[in-house]
Amino acid sequence: MAKKNGNDKSKSKSRVKNKRRVLSPAQQVRFEKRCTAVDAVSAGHTVEAVAKVLNVSTRVIFLWLERYRHGGYDALREGDRSGRKRKVNAEVMRWLYDAISRHDPRQYQFPFCLWTLAVVRTLLKRKFGIDLSKSGVSRLLGHLGFSSQRPIYRSYKRDPKKMKAYLQKTFPGLQEQARRIGAVIYFVDESAVRSDSHRGATWGFKGQTPEVEDSGDRFSLNLISAVSPRGDMKFQCFEGRMNGPRFVEFLKKLHADTGGPIIVIADNASYHRSGPVKSYMEQSEGQVVVEHLPAYYPDLNPDEQVWNHAKRRLGKLFLANKYEFKAALFSIMISIQRTRELVRSFFRLPGTRYAAEAC
Repeated sequence: MAKKNGNDKSKSKSRVKNKRRVLSPAQQVRFEKRCTAVDAVSAGHTVEAVAKVLNVSTRVIFLWLERYRHGGYDALREGDRSGRKRKVNAEVMRWLYDAISRHDPRQYQFPFCLWTLAVVRTLLKRKFGIDLSKSGVSRLLGHLGFSSQRPIYRSYKRDPKKMKAYLQKTFPGLQEQARRIGAVIYFVDESAVRSDSHRGATWGFKGQTPEVEDSGDRFSLNLISAVSPRGDMKFQCFEGRMNGPRFVEFLKKLHADTGGPIIVIADNASYHRSGPVKSYMEQSEGQVVVEHLPAYYPDLNPDEQVWNHAKRRLGKLFLANKYEFKAALFSIMISIQRTRELVRSFFRLPGTRYAAEAC
């Protein structure tokens, strides 16, 4: 007879274990009820709704979730249970469930509004002295019916005729002008990168995209950047709001760094069309040209991806104060600047591919 391998022995032990736990019809019904509750919560239904449907208390649901977390479905059977000491019990799970479903991190003295694994991990350590790995936190949140999601974004009203005119006439004309005078085309955008930026993901009920309420309790940094199809990226931090003179200052630095004519394509902010900008263009004698995207089409601007990329990376970090926030943001921006292939990839998206051949 062939010798059993390790997997055969494991399966044999599992069958013997299950055989010792033969359930009566009543016990089987209770077991299936517990499995149904765990599956429903894991699928994203609220604990309150599941408890109401099954006619049990929410406390009981969390006890079942605790057993399942530490022993799988088999732990939901009636009988002797054993295993390692549990770090997270039903009460901790209930407290964490309420914290995430009813509050946001700012109400627990965090400067950010998104529930990230790092924030949840820090909160458990601070509140209960429980130290879980990020993967452990992820599994725990999954057992509670949460999933990682991006908050809702609101779209702008658009005019397809203006977009068509820009793509078929305005931009091809700028390309021809750039070839004629040897100019580099840059796309420019400004952004206030805030500590409560919604670009990251937060944890919420499965199938229910979370909405984050605005709050004045935050800190931010104002930046402006410019990207070219050949992979150049320039950026600058500035205090206060962007205006015409500040935009002109950035154009002067961009022109000097390029060492030749530049064509800058920006959105329709009023300061992009202001008197100081028009005056500077006249003084440059054709060396600096500023044109504009159609209104409400930010996806046509490859420079938008600088902020999307930076905010996604920033949203994954746990930053306790403004100094860490500023240092991390500058590190990310310099990393983007040094990675020309990453910048060129911003011109390969469906909305920006039209600009990839600009010279």
